[in-house]
Formats: sequence, C-alpha cells, structure tokens
Amino acid sequence: MSLIIDPQVSGLSGNMFIGAFLDLGVDEDKLVDVIKTYAGYFGSVDINISKKSKCGVITTYADIQTTDNTTRHYDEIISQLDKITEDHYSDDILVKEAVSLAKKIFKTLAIAESKVHNKSLDELHFHEVGCADAVADIIGSSYAFYLLGLDKEEVYSLPVSVGSGSVKTQHGILPVPAPAVMNILEDVPITGGSAKCELATPTGCAILVNITDKYVESMPITTKRRVGYGAGSHELDTLNALRLIIAEDNYGSDTVTVLETNVDTLSGEVLGSIYEDLLDNGARDVTITPTVMKKNRPGHIIKVICRNSDAEKLTNRLMKITGSLGIRVSRYTHRGVARREIKQYNLDIDSRKELINFKIGYLDNGDIIKATPEYDDVKRLSDEKDIPVKDLMDIIKLKYEMDVLECQNQKQ
Repeated sequence: MSLIIDPQVSGLSGNMFIGAFLDLGVDEDKLVDVIKTYAGYFGSVDINISKKSKCGVITTYADIQTTDNTTRHYDEIISQLDKITEDHYSDDILVKEAVSLAKKIFKTLAIAESKVHNKSLDELHFHEVGCADAVADIIGSSYAFYLLGLDKEEVYSLPVSVGSGSVKTQHGILPVPAPAVMNILEDVPITGGSAKCELATPTGCAILVNITDKYVESMPITTKRRVGYGAGSHELDTLNALRLIIAEDNYGSDTVTVLETNVDTLSGEVLGSIYEDLLDNGARDVTITPTVMKKNRPGHIIKVICRNSDAEKLTNRLMKITGSLGIRVSRYTHRGVARREIKQYNLDIDSRKELINFKIGYLDNGDIIKATPEYDDVKRLSDEKDIPVKDLMDIIKLKYEMDVLECQNQKQ
C-alpha cells in the first residue's frame, strides 16, 4: 500500500492535510480530542469539520480557529508537547509516535526560519509557528497519519504548486513562495501554478517533507485507490483542495535498500546503542548477527533495511557510529508486501477492559494472515498486572480470537 500526496493544483497547508485525512476515514472524535488537548495548552481552539464543494468536488474542510495566549520559542514548544504527552497519553503508543513526528516537523520549521533570520534555534522566537494554530495543524496531521497506519507505507509526492504574487506576514509583505517555504522545499519539485496567492504554507510544507519518501513527476502505477480531498480556505478558479490517495502499488511488492557491514571492535553496549540510533534515524529494521571474521576473530554483521531515499543518509550514519570504512549497499531489493494496518481493540484482560493495538496483515482477498499485539502495549500491561510477557501474549491472542474473530464470523 502507498500514500500519494497530490498538491499539483492546490498546494498544501496543515488544515488541508487534516481535512484530506478525515475524508479518507480518520475517526473525527479521536482526532479532534487530541488536537484540542495539545493546542489548548497554547490558546483557545474551536474546530468545525464540514463538507464543502470546491470546483464541483465534495471535500472535507477542517476549520480550525485559535487565539494564542502567548508566543513561544522553539524549545518551549517541544518541552510543552512532551509534558502534555506524559500527562495525558503516556500509555498511548500511537499518540506518542505522532508527537515524535510532530517534533520533527517543528524542527524543520525552526531550521527554515533560523536560516531566514540568521539566528540559532535557541535564539529563534516564533510568531506564526509558535501559535496554537500551528500546534493544532501539526499534531492533527501527525496523529491522523498514524491512525491510518501510513507510517509503515511508502509515501509519494507529486510536484507542489506554491502560488505566485505576495503574502502579508508579521515581518512585512514577502514574495510567494515565502523564504521559509523556499528553504523547506529546497530539494522538492515545485511549480508556480495559476493562482495569484500563497498556496503552500510553511506548516504544510514541513509536514510534507517529513512524511514523504519519494518525489515523482507523475502518478505511480497503482490499483484499488481511495481518494480524500482536504479543502483550503480560498475560493479559486482551480480546485483548492489537497488530494491524498491511498492505493495498492507495484502489485503487492515494493523495493528497499539493504545496508550491511562487519565489525569486530565494538562492545555489546555500543552495539545496543547503534541499534536504537539507526532506528531513530529512519531505518525500517536493524539486525545484528554474531559471526566469525578473518583470523578467527569474533565479530558482528550489522544489517539495515531502509527506504531507498534514506540509503545515503543511513550509510553515512552507519560509518560514523561504527567507524567502518566500507558499507555494502544492495539497492532496490524487491520484497513481497502484505496489506497492513493498526487496529485498536478493547479486550477483557484479568477482569478489566484494556485498549490494545494490533498489527493486522491481510492478503489481497481480505483474509487475515497475522494479528499481533503491539509489544509496547503488552509490556505495559505486563508491568501493571505482574504477568510475564510470554504468558500475557498468549492470553491476549486467545482473547482476540474469542472476542474479535468469533464476532466477525458471526456477522458473516
């Protein structure tokens, strides 16, 4: 499965991403609750979700109105997001992953603005970016992205229409695209488009570059498409709605890059830190396998699976953290891919209902081939109930089969 972002005509903004994700089926109540929880710490928030016709196309419009209680520095925003997460969502894996993405998006905005104003991140004082509106857009888009399970899928973007003319900001009237947008989209294909206004906002662009794996000039070959439209606020002669497309691609397969190197001078503690470091820097999977090297020395093979677009970055990172002078790179390795999604189920565990995330794998005909509870949820319950993880895993799988599969079979 893949996500195709189509801003060729409309450009993009934070609330357009939210509208399009809602149009694709994101749970509105869940999403609005999370947005209000986070943005509410930065000011008042009012959210109205409605259907709008844009050039005859029915779209979803996320109207988010905010009033700030104060301006914020970059580090204040990050600290506050962490505090809100700990206070309200310490056990919610999806929210925590979404906040991690949101912090990367804020960092992209901060770096872009720091280049414009020639200030360090510590010195940078935000105006538009530090407001409740930006927090709502970024947290909302990040959480919706994870609710749809798109973090595990390939994400493509078509060229971004940025608009033309000028835009009024707190720093004065600036040309379109604004300087921060130019910095964020430095390596992204762009086009002006026909609209004489700003089409691509800094927030929308920062979201784009943090979720996109590959930029393409035309629509990839896909099947079984679902389309969502997120409306913008302007009434234009062109379709002012961001189009997001979830589709099956490559007929059940995709490609990845495999990186590999041998090491024989690193301790177990260092190897453990390397594992976490590579995952934090975008690796999809990391394995470390014991081996015997030349002169019968014990060593390890470090293997990294990553997106093709991350191969160069992770190759350099692997050299830096291991001291290896050579990395074997196998590009565009094909792999078969089952359709996957994350679903939440309330299961009766030890006489109490517990919300547990499951990773569900499907064949093309809809048959479930695997349903695995997320380890972080199992570990949390294991600690709470003092039940060994291996035993609790068996209990949860049995409850899933009894409560969920039997219910589905009865409906059929």
